[in-house]
Amino acid sequence: MPQLAPHMASVPESGIRRLFEIALTLDDVNILAVGEPDQPVAPHITHAAIDAWAAGETGYTANGGIPALRRAIVEKLARDNGIEVDVEQVWVTIGATQALFQAMGLLLDAGDEILVPDPGYTTFAMNARMLQAVPVPYRLEPEHGFVPDIAQLESLITPRTRVLLVNSPSNPLGRVFSTEVLQSLVDLAARHDLWILSDEVYEYFTFRGTHTSPATLDTDGRVFSVFSLSKTYAMTGIRVGYLVTPPGFAGVMRTVQEAMISCVPTPDQRAAVAALSGSREPVDVALAHYAANAEAAVALLDERGISYLEPDGAFYLWIDVSHATGGDVASWTERFLLEKRVAVAPGSAFGRSGEGWIRVCLAADRSRLLDGLRRLPAPGGDSLVVDVPAAG
Repeated sequence: MPQLAPHMASVPESGIRRLFEIALTLDDVNILAVGEPDQPVAPHITHAAIDAWAAGETGYTANGGIPALRRAIVEKLARDNGIEVDVEQVWVTIGATQALFQAMGLLLDAGDEILVPDPGYTTFAMNARMLQAVPVPYRLEPEHGFVPDIAQLESLITPRTRVLLVNSPSNPLGRVFSTEVLQSLVDLAARHDLWILSDEVYEYFTFRGTHTSPATLDTDGRVFSVFSLSKTYAMTGIRVGYLVTPPGFAGVMRTVQEAMISCVPTPDQRAAVAALSGSREPVDVALAHYAANAEAAVALLDERGISYLEPDGAFYLWIDVSHATGGDVASWTERFLLEKRVAVAPGSAFGRSGEGWIRVCLAADRSRLLDGLRRLPAPGGDSLVVDVPAAG
């Protein structure tokens, strides 16, 4: 019987999806584990897709996307991000997921190293392993405010290091890096001649501070930027994102787009045009909802004496439950799900630095969010403090 390619054994599974799939088999579960907006898709976005189907817009488009969408993205980047590009630097993708994988495929060869945040989104390491590259975690630790320690990060660079991945606003931390921090990362990449891959999926959701795109700090064309409409416009199932490249990559991008997806479905692209060119009110409403949820959630955690990272943005809350998990937060979250019927994401799914922490999604009905947080064990309490058997 033929075997899978050997390197596939090194691709880690998603600890979030595993827990989510268990939750789907249970009744009456409060699911706070998955980053799914709880806001509706705005009617003008839905109607744009329906109209495209009705008009028979179901054929191939250019690899990079329909001209109207690429122009809308160019205008949005200039207006909202301060990034000046031409349409040949904008490539419409099947969500940010494809954009991240595609960028890594352009920049990494087998055995090359990519510096990824720890804690960081699960697919960063998964993508690298699928490409036979090596994800090298750089720790985001409480003692440094969950921002990169530049000296520690620089010590990880080797002759095989090719890419520095930056994620702000952060999933899972909800941390938004300051312009000064981002400038130090761009300077580090320049010193060591690294590419920067910038994940900016949560760009519009900031509660404290402001979002800065690393490409605005780049003076020599080393930043690839990844964006998505999924979280911003509650379009997770519509699957539209985009990759913004430095100048000069149009030829190779046509080739890789053709090889990977050919193009994004036309009705989805029409929905994206409507989202980018329509009213910002749905985004503002969502931001206000997530910010109010965050405020209510941290007030409850303060009342119960549970430690957490104050969120700057995205729609996640990073909570310390190490007092209850016995050193194995993955097992604890499964027990918590089965016994308390609340699904939260184990911090260890995002890297070793996440041990003892959980990620809770703030994009939820507030009463359900607060009910889930009330079921967490408080320090010194007797609510589901799980004894984890010793290994072996």
